[in-house]
Amino acid sequence: MTHILKGMRVVEGSAFVAVPLAGMTLAQMGADVIRFDRIEGGLDAGRWPLAPTGESLFWAGLNKGKRSVAVDMKSEEGRELVTRIVTAPGEDAGLFLTNLRVRGWMDYDTLRQFRSDLITVTLTGDRHGRPQVDYTVNPALGVPDITGPEGHDEPVANAVPAWDLIAGNLCVSSLLAAERHRLRHGTGQEVELALKDVAAAAMGHLGLIGDAVLNEEERQKSGNALYGAYGQDFECADGERVMVIGLTGRQWSGLVKATGTANAMAHLETRTGASLRDEGTRWRVRHEITAILKPWFAVRAVSEIAPLFDKMGLTWSQFRTIRRAVAEDPDLSSANPMFRTLEQPGIGQYPVPGAPMTFSSGPRKAPVAAPRLGAHTEEVLGDVVGMTDTEIAQLFDRGIVQSPDFVRPRTAA
Repeated sequence: MTHILKGMRVVEGSAFVAVPLAGMTLAQMGADVIRFDRIEGGLDAGRWPLAPTGESLFWAGLNKGKRSVAVDMKSEEGRELVTRIVTAPGEDAGLFLTNLRVRGWMDYDTLRQFRSDLITVTLTGDRHGRPQVDYTVNPALGVPDITGPEGHDEPVANAVPAWDLIAGNLCVSSLLAAERHRLRHGTGQEVELALKDVAAAAMGHLGLIGDAVLNEEERQKSGNALYGAYGQDFECADGERVMVIGLTGRQWSGLVKATGTANAMAHLETRTGASLRDEGTRWRVRHEITAILKPWFAVRAVSEIAPLFDKMGLTWSQFRTIRRAVAEDPDLSSANPMFRTLEQPGIGQYPVPGAPMTFSSGPRKAPVAAPRLGAHTEEVLGDVVGMTDTEIAQLFDRGIVQSPDFVRPRTAA
């Protein structure tokens, strides 16, 4: 965490990945992020993976450092409370992140009646307002058709929700851009973006759409090969598997030198009449290159390969399971300043990442655990909405709001 956004207050009404990630990112940069949920928990309150206690590691991971309010949004009184939280006064407040567009009370046009300079960032599924997630956007745009082993006929989905992650950070960028505009011009606005548009734009930026339109040959699956250059996985003598990259000229020449295959690569150039200094050529003859390199890896263990490759500054990695990566890689431990071992309420102790970025204006701050559902309900109603203890107690008594540890104030004698 850092204090770069200290003083900013953002309200979040969300589910799934992108918007919770956006809120968490802002919180890790010092913003006061207030997340509101239904009393029984939001749509992702119990999403897998789960801890042995049954609590959601997913929810804990995406809500670090936020304040949590639990409210009955089915009631008119509960909706009014959410409106008051979103539109509460403050020069650095009036900022709302959501992917739960609800017409009639939680949409921009309704909310800005209570605060004219309100900024709302709304993420939809597609530009028509239909629901979408990574697992539907990817098939619609053809990504699974180019993912998976070479020659494999079936589409292969990706386990990492890449478009959600990109969309979440675009929500952060959009909110900060709109807030800068408000600081200069005094006006709020609604920012809208769609998950499918985020994916489509990224594919266009990477040349995938142009490739499909302009070239006759359709892109095929290529397994673990690095498309358009050279990169391949190899099995080593100890049964371990490594990935090596020869994308740039330096990476390629280093790989050839380390493996002692310069003569064999020169013969390949003579036979094909093409220079391997060109990355496109390396892609076209990747199978021949792999055949040359494969015997070298087959007779060497990773313990022999690793120090050589590291000494020569090659770009490479060893394949691991996630469990093994956590056990072996210091970058996933407190040896990395980004991580701290935290006690997450209801779950236990495990390494938790803070913000990946650092700012020279101040030291990196340790990550903060995610709150229990509704843990800050009383606090937010008092500090943000400005309600009295008696008013807050009455809301709890009527079941409009909830907190895991609310204590009704004693009546004066």
